[in-house]
Amino acid sequence: MKENKEITWCAMMVALAMIFSYVESLIPINFGVPGMKLGVANLVTVTGLYFLKPPQVLIIVILRILLTGFMFGNGMSIMYSLAGGILSFFVMVLVKKIKGFSISGISIAGGISHNVGQLFVAACVVQNMKLVYYLPPLLIAGTATGMLIGILSKRILTVINKFFLVTG
Repeated sequence: MKENKEITWCAMMVALAMIFSYVESLIPINFGVPGMKLGVANLVTVTGLYFLKPPQVLIIVILRILLTGFMFGNGMSIMYSLAGGILSFFVMVLVKKIKGFSISGISIAGGISHNVGQLFVAACVVQNMKLVYYLPPLLIAGTATGMLIGILSKRILTVINKFFLVTG
């Protein structure tokens, strides 16, 4: 991609991820574990891994978390989100390099690692390892939401690929 096109895509992806994060924050879903969400903004991350360079996707992840956190969250939410988002990004990049994983498999690895990253930071902040009891429901949630995000990402990539075939 040409540099201007890449910058435009990255800016659009940050904006889209921020919109997804904001809309998700408006949906009052209680999964029984504090802070658990669907992770709809991760659609942008997973999808971006398939047509942008990894450093660009990392910048999108960090900008989305910082901007959304400063606008709608607080310092603690930024810290937890950065831990989960960055760990998730690196795990997905590594898993993507391993042949045989589908988009859903990569997304599941990202969902699980996002939850593990946040749980680790939470345990360090509150200095209480009993938070590890949240791990089983978080692993289940990361798997379920990762699967959903993976399925949606595959559909989005199909549309993006068709668009590029038509427009060149």
